[in-house]
Amino acid sequence: MAKEYETVIGLEVHVELATKTKIFCGCSTAFGGSPNSHTCPVCTGMPGSLPVLNKQVLEYAIAVGLATNCDITRYAKFDRKNYFYPDNPQNYQISQLYLPICRNGKVEIETEAGKKFVGIHEIHMEEDAGKLVHDEWEECSLVDYNRSGVPLIEIVSEPDMRSAEEVIAYLEKLRMIVQYLGASDCKLQEGSMRADVNLSVREKGATEFGTRTEMKNLNSFTAISHAIEGEKQRQIDLIEAGEKVIQETRRWDDTKGASYAMRSKEDAQDYRYFPDPDLVPVSVSEEMLEEIRAKQPEFRPEKMARYKEEYDIPEYDIEIITGTKRMADIFEATVAICGQPKKVSNWLMVETLRLLKENSMDPEDIRFSPEHLAAIIEMVDKKEINGSVAKEVFELVFKEDIDPRAYVEEKGLKTVNDEGALRSTIEEVVKNNPQSVEDYHNGKQKAIGFLVGQTMKAMQGKADPGMVNQILKELLDA
Repeated sequence: MAKEYETVIGLEVHVELATKTKIFCGCSTAFGGSPNSHTCPVCTGMPGSLPVLNKQVLEYAIAVGLATNCDITRYAKFDRKNYFYPDNPQNYQISQLYLPICRNGKVEIETEAGKKFVGIHEIHMEEDAGKLVHDEWEECSLVDYNRSGVPLIEIVSEPDMRSAEEVIAYLEKLRMIVQYLGASDCKLQEGSMRADVNLSVREKGATEFGTRTEMKNLNSFTAISHAIEGEKQRQIDLIEAGEKVIQETRRWDDTKGASYAMRSKEDAQDYRYFPDPDLVPVSVSEEMLEEIRAKQPEFRPEKMARYKEEYDIPEYDIEIITGTKRMADIFEATVAICGQPKKVSNWLMVETLRLLKENSMDPEDIRFSPEHLAAIIEMVDKKEINGSVAKEVFELVFKEDIDPRAYVEEKGLKTVNDEGALRSTIEEVVKNNPQSVEDYHNGKQKAIGFLVGQTMKAMQGKADPGMVNQILKELLDA
């Protein structure tokens, strides 16, 4: 009888914090910028330079800790993690090993198998390293220290996950919490959220853990799922063949659908950690904790319950809209202006989601203002523009956030509500299409649709379809 195996998975998730300056100096954290332009003696590791902790980093770390049910360490310290690598200017990284800022947390995830808790071992603050740029043509590597010193929190889970589905559910929950807090945009493709997967397999029912490997280079949920399935199978094949799984760090190549060994896994002692002598310990007062707790936002579960009570929109809409803070913010701000929750929801659920998909964008990338969406809804309500013109204008609002009222005025897109002008156009259309008129009188209801289309064409799309239908029926039935 074939053996059954189960996967044991823990994650180390790095989140780049949304501060304007770096963790230990005043340099900009802005993405991009010419190489080595966002640097100073501190973040390039010059001898004699002294780091000073950015208070906002501490506040974000505590906020994430509170939102993930962690105990906050009231007396925390920074440590030096010593290793040599060209993108690591000091030859050590300032991190937290002995007294991390948050410990013993948990988040609830939901999968097809039901709800479960994933434990959080710790959350610690640390600095990012620089970036190596490999020049194939010149056969050399260049270092850009713009990213060096960008603040990170590392969220270390317990080995509580058993499948790729649970891992994705956990990552989505973490991303949502951090985004709702405004602590990071969590864009995997830009590296502001990165996950390393620690994975081992064991026979079902066994209590001992197997030998784990760490998977790096995972910058999308799809890559993470593929890497988990691929590594699980690789380890099972080794065990079945009577070979040993080696504890090591592996790099996942999503294009090849395979991983390869990078280095044998280091343990904490290999990094010769010791307390950083240049940074004072962090003391978190009761007042500071209360202040951060009071600033915690309304998270998704509370938001969903409130939407259900406050707005008459379907539960499916509520789930999608509250799925990202950006979408929820736009929804609420637009409703506050125009007071039409169902119509705002329709525009977000249909046109906005369609345009996001077509442009391969995330909801966080939405740039149009609630005022401009509200203006379109109001113009349709007042029959100033019809549905098809509204969609055309919204595409431009989505792309460039233009002022829809000014655009409609400038392009002459206002609906023609002059009944006399409309009636004479319809009479002309009826006169020119005797066959469709005859079809209508013979009971073919579709014929009226053709006549409406011809009228809209003659009016350059600027007629109210309801009025066109009404006048057409009146003329044809007469």
